[in-house]
Amino acid sequence: MITIIDYHMGNLRSVQKGFERVGFEARISLDREAVENATSLVLPGVGAFGDGMRELRCLGLENAIKAKIAEGIPFLGICLGLQVLLDGSEESLEEHGLGIVPGQVRRFEPAPGRCVPHMGWNTLSFSQPDNPLFAEVPEGEHVYFVHSYYADPEDPSDTAATSCYGAEFAAAVRRGSLFGVQFHPEKSQAVGLKILQ
Repeated sequence: MITIIDYHMGNLRSVQKGFERVGFEARISLDREAVENATSLVLPGVGAFGDGMRELRCLGLENAIKAKIAEGIPFLGICLGLQVLLDGSEESLEEHGLGIVPGQVRRFEPAPGRCVPHMGWNTLSFSQPDNPLFAEVPEGEHVYFVHSYYADPEDPSDTAATSCYGAEFAAAVRRGSLFGVQFHPEKSQAVGLKILQ
């Protein structure tokens, strides 16, 4: 069963429904023991980096998540759930992230004709071969984004897919069985369901 981590930061039920639509059982839990015993984890999230990290610590989930990722179980971070995998964020300079993927979370620079947040459909370009997350997804497929900040991994090989909003940015990361996506697969219609599957 897939365990979706509830840390009071977002659209948990829509993520759960997405997995159920492609035939997977998924439970929502904020219980540390459930996380510690999970065989696969999803960390969704909408909101601020600092708030997210404070909630994870308050619930006693920070070290539990790190330990499960170190075990190598399948892990998917979505939106804020991707961003907290990095070292820190320009959004909350006083807070450190989980530090699983070295790098920083940076803010999009506003420009004439380009609003922040980046909101809406955008294309994916793949930068890792044989990534199982995108096995059924054609290059250039559109997915749905809502974010003002983006992950900037230190090691380019951690970037699994890119998109462009004024400049190229990491739309997805991968390290072994750890995956993170900046877009919302649960809001990305048929292509998003293929990614969840």
